[in-house]
This record gives sequence, C-alpha cells and structure tokens, in this order.
Amino acid sequence: MQESRHQPTAPTRTRRLAPGTAIDAHRHDDHQIAYAGRGVVAVTTDAGSWVAPANRAIWIPAGSVHAHQAHGELRLHLIGLPAADNPLGLDEPTVLSVSPLLRELILAYTRTPQDDDSPERARLRAVLLDQLRASPQRPLHLPAPTVPHLKAVCELLHADPADTRTLAALGRAVGASDRTLSRLFRTDLGMTFPQWRTQLRLSHALVLLAENTPVTAVAHQCGWSSASAFIDVFHRAFGHTPGTYQSA
Repeated sequence: MQESRHQPTAPTRTRRLAPGTAIDAHRHDDHQIAYAGRGVVAVTTDAGSWVAPANRAIWIPAGSVHAHQAHGELRLHLIGLPAADNPLGLDEPTVLSVSPLLRELILAYTRTPQDDDSPERARLRAVLLDQLRASPQRPLHLPAPTVPHLKAVCELLHADPADTRTLAALGRAVGASDRTLSRLFRTDLGMTFPQWRTQLRLSHALVLLAENTPVTAVAHQCGWSSASAFIDVFHRAFGHTPGTYQSA
C-alpha cells in the first residue's frame, strides 16, 4: 500500500461520498467501524480487501493502514473507539453482520457530535458495544497474494471476474502448473482457488449492484452461468437476494 498518513484519533461522523471517491491510505491509534448506510464501502489494506453493503460493517483495528473506496452513492458512517475498547478481540479487519438494531445504533451514534459526553450518549455507546459483541463475523475477505505467479493469476481475474478459464489454463498463461498454483492458493491466501474466485465475484457483484447494474447483467459480468445461479450463491453468502443491495 502507498505511503500513509497518521490520523491519531479515528473520527465518529457521517460522510457522503460520490461513486468512485476514495479516502487515501491512513491509520489511527483508535479502532474504527465503517458502515455503509447507503451504497457499498470497500476497505483495502496490504493484506487484501473487505467489502460491506448495508447489512455488514467493517471492523478496522487500531494501527491498521487502510484506505476506503465508495461504490454507488455512499453514506459512510464512521465510529472511532479507543484502543482499549475491542468488544470482539479482533486484531485484523473483519466484516461483521449488522442487525436492524445495530444499524439504528450506528446511525444514532454518528448523528451526535463526537465531543458529546452526555449520559445519554454514554448509554447509547454502551448498548452499541453490547451489540457489537453479539455480531457474527462474516467471511467477506478477499486476501491479496504475495507470490509472483499467484499475483499474475489474480490480476487476470481482477481484470475480468467473468473469466472461466480453469486453473490449468490460467497457469499456462502465467508460466506455472495448476498443481503449484493450487498449493499457493492454500499456503499464501488460506483458501482454495474456487473459494477465492467466488469471493472475488461476490465482491465485484456488490460493486456492480451499488451502481444499479441489473441483476442479470451482474450475473453475466461476474461469470455465473445464469441469473438464478448467481442469486442462489449470493443468497447463501449474504442471506438476501441481490436486489436488496441496490440503491433505492
């Protein structure tokens, strides 16, 4: 990741960002929660990227160098928490499930000034932390490769998520055997090739849906054989159909 700036205090506020807008690489001494009340937010670190629509939030641990990217018209809610407040004990970025109650708590907490030390806001914060402790973690992480041959394969698929070539065919394109690449996916990225490609396609699908791309077109552009196949995988991953994630 590019050289980053140091912003000691993680802000608690709401920001509206136009599609494609980025917040450059930076780090805080505090933890931070990033939640998209509208649109989709992507958080990128050297270790990979995390994408979150409106029923997910991203936990960013203190000290993590990260950048934000807006997809669709983004209403970004940011909550800063002191390094001592780590309700889930997480030391790496993680996607969390956001219940209807947690969503309302995030919206309410980011509507009040960061320097508000009223008892009412303290109680709101306490309930917010309780809800975070109960939030399930969701595996929506797209790890970044560090090995040259694996980087080359992943770059090909990033350029065209609909690429249906087998690992053997991709290996021929980058000068590596499918056996070597299969091993590298497990050792370098911690998942199999099909798992990684599915994560890539789901992440890309969230971006396209935030831009109001029709579901059938999203399925085609992300490499699914049909809209129904895409909807099935999407529903199993997120618990809702793709249309839920499109901007109103």
